[in-house]
Amino acid sequence: MTAAILALQGAFAEHETMLERLGVDCFEIRQLKDIERSFDGLIIPGGESTVMRKLLGELGLLEPLRERILSGLPVYGTCAGLILLAKEVEGGELCFGTMDITAKRNAYGRQLGSFYTEAEMKGIGSIPMTFIRAPYISAASEQAEVLAEVDGNIVAARQGNQLVTAFHPELGTDTRVHEYFLDMMSGKR
Repeated sequence: MTAAILALQGAFAEHETMLERLGVDCFEIRQLKDIERSFDGLIIPGGESTVMRKLLGELGLLEPLRERILSGLPVYGTCAGLILLAKEVEGGELCFGTMDITAKRNAYGRQLGSFYTEAEMKGIGSIPMTFIRAPYISAASEQAEVLAEVDGNIVAARQGNQLVTAFHPELGTDTRVHEYFLDMMSGKR
């Protein structure tokens, strides 16, 4: 099983480290030729969603990756990745638009609004959650299953082959969210 990590900007190296700890083969996607390689799942990291969206378009990666996601490729988006997958974005522009959720950009404010908490995530249990200039999901359709909420705000959801979290599990040591995604990649979840 091989995971690809979008490595245009943001916290891609931390996801790579987490996958390596779990013994998973992974590689970075930086240009169009990288997606010619075989991979079973895609991680879209946190970072600056506007910059990532711009680079995806300029590098010709947006449509080929969007088509793969729509064809069933398992994808996991953290923070900015959540925004890029959302069909609607409050305070921003659409990118992939493949998941029936509405993302609210910078919902917790600027960098000073960053925080850490622990909360329940469906199918996993209580997990640590680090939020950095995080979005949240302000609306989710019936197709999108809510997996976690913090203070009444949706911070994790799944729709078929797509998983999103507003928080950054790659910044801690708990591997369970990545394990959940790996189970999606292997068809166990």
